[in-house]
Amino acid sequence: MSSPVPAAAAVRFGRLAPTVPVAEIARAVAFYTDCLGFRSVFQNGSPVGFVILKKDDAELHLTLRAGYRGSTSNVAHLLVDDAAALHDRLQAQGVRIIKAIRDADFGLRCFVFADPDGNRIDVGQPLPR
Repeated sequence: MSSPVPAAAAVRFGRLAPTVPVAEIARAVAFYTDCLGFRSVFQNGSPVGFVILKKDDAELHLTLRAGYRGSTSNVAHLLVDDAAALHDRLQAQGVRIIKAIRDADFGLRCFVFADPDGNRIDVGQPLPR
C-alpha cells in the first residue's frame, strides 16, 4: 500500500507571524517598540484595531480584543541570538518574567515573559552543540 504525498508537502512556506490579542493597542505597541525594539509597519482601522510590528526577521501582529485578559499558555516563540541579554534588559525594565532563564535539555537557553496584556512570549537561543 502506498501513501500519497500531501500536496502541501511540495509547497515552500515563508514566515509565520503570530497574531496576539490585546486589550489596548496603544499600550501594546508602546511595550513592543520601547522594550523590544519592534517598529510599527502597518496599522488598520479607525480607531486602530490591528497593527503589524517588525524587528529583524521577526513579525508580530497585534489585534484589539475588548476585555481581553491574557493567556495561560505561550502565544509566541521568539528565537534570538542572546537570550541572557534580552532577559536582563526586560528584567531591568520591570517586565514580568514568568519562567526564569535556563539552559534546557532540548538545546535552548530560554525564558518566558509576559507583555502588559498577560500574553506569554517564550524566548529561546540555540545552545552550541
